[in-house]
Amino acid sequence: MSKFWSPLVKDLVPYVPGEQPKMAKLVKLNTNENPFGPSPKVIEAIQAELNDSLRLYPDPEGESLRQTIATYHGIQPNQVFLGNGSDEVLAHIFYGLFQHGEPILFPDITYSFYPVYCGLYGIPSKVVALTDSFEINPADFTQPNGGVIFPNPNAPTGRYLGLEHVEEILAANPDRVVVVDEAYIDFGGKTAITLVDKYPNLLVSQTLSKARSLAGLRVGFAVGHPDLIEALNRVKNSFNSYPLDRLALAGAKAAYEDEAWFRKCCEGVISERERVTAALENLGFEVLPSKANFIFARHKEQSGEALARGLREQGIIVRHFNKPRISDFLRITIGTSDQNDALINDLDSL
Repeated sequence: MSKFWSPLVKDLVPYVPGEQPKMAKLVKLNTNENPFGPSPKVIEAIQAELNDSLRLYPDPEGESLRQTIATYHGIQPNQVFLGNGSDEVLAHIFYGLFQHGEPILFPDITYSFYPVYCGLYGIPSKVVALTDSFEINPADFTQPNGGVIFPNPNAPTGRYLGLEHVEEILAANPDRVVVVDEAYIDFGGKTAITLVDKYPNLLVSQTLSKARSLAGLRVGFAVGHPDLIEALNRVKNSFNSYPLDRLALAGAKAAYEDEAWFRKCCEGVISERERVTAALENLGFEVLPSKANFIFARHKEQSGEALARGLREQGIIVRHFNKPRISDFLRITIGTSDQNDALINDLDSL
């Protein structure tokens, strides 16, 4: 701690990202990266941008990418906001769209960046407990609030909330923004983007890091009513007018234009997820129903901490959260078939 730190920095509890260890022959199943690489068309598009144009600023509005995303989802470009990864998009949402004088509602077991943003911006928050089966109960989000946010599928549980229940939350909060964070929606869920024209208080955030295999490129976006998008642009242009570089814009556009590759990768992850789930259940694990590219599982007899430590000794890294209610769970990213086989075999030997 330094005397030069502001009072805000002194009290901040930053988000802790998943470990990126430097280990040989590592099976890395802890950060929900896609086991399949990006479309070859993405690589070609990025390589085509490696020229003298890099001396020029990128399009601050990302018009071509916004048009591509809008066409894909059947909406208008003025309903799309771009950011440097969905985390930046979420940061602007917390600052620009939530009412700072009232508590933001989010689940007690959820993406741990939400309380960080509340701390950064001085926004009060209130956690809403998941049910005993780790599901969101829409009725619990009808209390007074300054806004609502939840991932769907939820992280780290992987559980999915059907759109009819999302609508219950939207209808109960007509005067507050409801944010559905859909980082993992493409692995089996139905996007709430189909609802944005019906609910002016709905904002949906997505990322290209997961299903489109572009975690290293940092591209995220939000979709909602043009009034909500205008607020986000005001915040963005008061912070960083050029959030996406030329390579990111070109690569993201190409990723959206290769639907066949996208579908193939999603189907591969879903197939492996079902196989790993069945295998772990045969080993005595309880595995929560997942619509994400990971599973959340606990053993009936062994602790999550011991299992995570044992796997690490075998060169397999998974995510363990030492938190109330979930300390015996492991969040396991779905890897390649070989990586998943190594996981299953090592868990069988622990």
